[in-house]
Amino acid sequence: MATNSLMQMAGDMPMVGGAPMDPQKTIIENASAADNLTTLVAAVKAAGLAETLSGDGPFTVLVPTNAAFAKLPAGTVDDLLKPDNRDKLTKILTYHVVPANAGSEATMQMIEDDGGKHRAKTVEGEEITFAMDGDKIVVMDASGGTATVTEADVMVSNGVVHVIDTVLMPKL
Repeated sequence: MATNSLMQMAGDMPMVGGAPMDPQKTIIENASAADNLTTLVAAVKAAGLAETLSGDGPFTVLVPTNAAFAKLPAGTVDDLLKPDNRDKLTKILTYHVVPANAGSEATMQMIEDDGGKHRAKTVEGEEITFAMDGDKIVVMDASGGTATVTEADVMVSNGVVHVIDTVLMPKL
């Protein structure tokens, strides 16, 4: 699939942020090894979600890279990591999680079956919308933002990860 074209492989394991993604490890165990996901890991820990995302799942997690977090207005990440903003951070992070195991092929089929856009309810409670932009999957959030899946189908023990280039924002 085209969205995997940027992903490197280490043997049978896809590489994300220079680290092999082990399908026997959880989302959090794999993300912790990736150099380009350090902001996400810090946010997950600050929100107290590490244990949840290490659970059985299945989860489909749209994982923003450090560069995605860097696109937010200056000071936003530091502000979100403050203990006083834990609820807001949790809302944003759980907005990136769908309680299902949806690989890219299944997602593309749902997009096609639904006439070009597929809505999915997140763990946070609001919906995100999946669509195609050429041969890439894009995800639209409640605030009008759009993220592109840059690395799809990173299989982990409790679901699947799709790396995205923009942080999705729920209605806050």
